[in-house]
Amino acid sequence: MAVVRVFAAVLSLSLLAGCGPAAEARSGPGATTVKNCGIDVTVDGPPQRVFAAYQPAIEMAHALGISDRLVGTAYLDAEVLPEYAGAQAKAKYFKNLPSREELLSLEPDFVLSGFNDVFSAAGSDASFGSRKSLADLGVRTWIFSPLCPTADGKGDEAIDPSTVSMDNVYADLRELGRLFGVEKRAEEVIADQQRRIAAVEAAVRDAPRPTVAIVRPGLEGGGMTVSGGPDFGTVLIRQAGGVNAFADLTTKRNVQISVEEFIKRDPDYVLISGCCDASLTPAAAKPDVDELLANPAFANLTAVREKHVIPWLFANHSAGVRGAHTTENLGRILHPDLVR
Repeated sequence: MAVVRVFAAVLSLSLLAGCGPAAEARSGPGATTVKNCGIDVTVDGPPQRVFAAYQPAIEMAHALGISDRLVGTAYLDAEVLPEYAGAQAKAKYFKNLPSREELLSLEPDFVLSGFNDVFSAAGSDASFGSRKSLADLGVRTWIFSPLCPTADGKGDEAIDPSTVSMDNVYADLRELGRLFGVEKRAEEVIADQQRRIAAVEAAVRDAPRPTVAIVRPGLEGGGMTVSGGPDFGTVLIRQAGGVNAFADLTTKRNVQISVEEFIKRDPDYVLISGCCDASLTPAAAKPDVDELLANPAFANLTAVREKHVIPWLFANHSAGVRGAHTTENLGRILHPDLVR
């Protein structure tokens, strides 16, 4: 309990410290330093007590072979990929993000996050606080580079568009491999991702490129929400031989639009993105598919007439080691004659 009280006292002070640049890390002679989203991340040795928040971070940890270092995992959007199911079944799991106090009670030395809002006071229901405030407690942090905010403490409203790329997923794997002392495993994962994505890109290179809308039912207080340009779905759709019909909307990852605007753009394919539960499969989005198909307002949409409204998963268009899986999956949807 004394440890928790100390954490609580330091927590209050660290929150007051706000969202300035992360404090310079104290390090020994064998320390490793890499830069993540503009912040130096220094470890004196491979982190041994890792907390992974959100699906991309959890799957990345399993892919890197550090499952036995996880002190906790939280907030899966869907079932993990089959190759990680056994490892995830052994991990401590929080259905929702724990509070900052609960996180610190696990005594993590590293927090790996698949999204940026967990370090944004304004972004999530259970923010862990800014990266600086955690660094002040000796807890190193990592945001997936395709979602780098323009400053510590910012969330989706401040994604740097230049970071949204598969190359940054590979950079994360390489840098995390260095920090965790699993460089060889990281290179194996990168090689597998590159080989599989390249195979799909080669297959669809000369094919027509249909427009694709990713729709998030019930998000942003209701209405119609689509994935805009900064969403990683834009990258994955392009790799699979399509075009995000709303790529030009760049203010946020998830953008609320009018029904009239959706009809005007008339996407060739509509992916209904289901979320968020650890047992979720694409079948969970089927009721939302049926609702859209039955709506008279959408009767003349190309995707509706062609029955190209597909139940899908939010987890599929998150940046991370799902990149190859999703590119293959999307390739089979958009170009079934070319991608098997």
